[in-house]
Amino acid sequence: MNNGIPAFVKWAGGKKQLLEQFKPFFPKEVKRYFEPFVGGGAIAFYIMKHHKPQEVYLSDINEELTNCLNVIRDDVENLIKDLIKLRKIHNKENYQKIRSEDPKLLSNLTRATRFIYLNKTCFNGLYRVNSKGEFNVPMGSYKNPSIVNEVELREISQLLKKATIQTSQFHETIKDAKKGDFIYFDPPYYPLNKTSSFTTYTKDKFLEKEQEHLARVFKELDKKGCKVMLSNSDTKFVKDLYKGYNISMVKATRMINSDATKRGKINEVVITNYPIEQKKL
Repeated sequence: MNNGIPAFVKWAGGKKQLLEQFKPFFPKEVKRYFEPFVGGGAIAFYIMKHHKPQEVYLSDINEELTNCLNVIRDDVENLIKDLIKLRKIHNKENYQKIRSEDPKLLSNLTRATRFIYLNKTCFNGLYRVNSKGEFNVPMGSYKNPSIVNEVELREISQLLKKATIQTSQFHETIKDAKKGDFIYFDPPYYPLNKTSSFTTYTKDKFLEKEQEHLARVFKELDKKGCKVMLSNSDTKFVKDLYKGYNISMVKATRMINSDATKRGKINEVVITNYPIEQKKL
């Protein structure tokens, strides 16, 4: 549990590693919090744990992810029991059998159990789907994968009690946002080059047109008087979209890459529509 923030999955682009760098960017007071690209949830869990907002609205277009969060919130004890059962029978044959299941035919509980199990046991913790939306990652070679962490799952369940979690597009999630609300956007990053596009979580792409739509939504929220923060890749395209706003740099470590030489420190931008207090060293 790094930074004291629990985790339930390993997520490419997850923000747990950046929490220390992000703390100066968060508003001191958060009464209503929106996160439309919730992913692994590290920022949401931090905000809920330390800022204690009265209302929380989380969403993603990945149905497996949002279903899993709802099950953790509402049925964590049965989820833990089922994960323990899978841990006992984990092998390649069972992995392939579970991976081949159609999640839409499963109960919400079994679907969530499958999602966590595959994430914890697949190669490199990489959640990726093909053009049909099917999970297609082979099994990892872990000797003793950490399939269930009861303490972290129970903590997340408690943190989520006040959260509304839904499967929706980012612009739908924030349509009721009003003055004073805090919104954090962590979209699929704009690729650094033509070969680095990493469409892992869903079969939908998020390129120029979608990034431009997001920038328009950012500006609309700014006009409403919301506090808005956004993460993205350090590219001219992204920085041009948010000209006139506060653009800061953070150093991220790329952990998920099949080529070990491409893992390492990389610049990312954090954009806010409000001034940032100077970082205290």
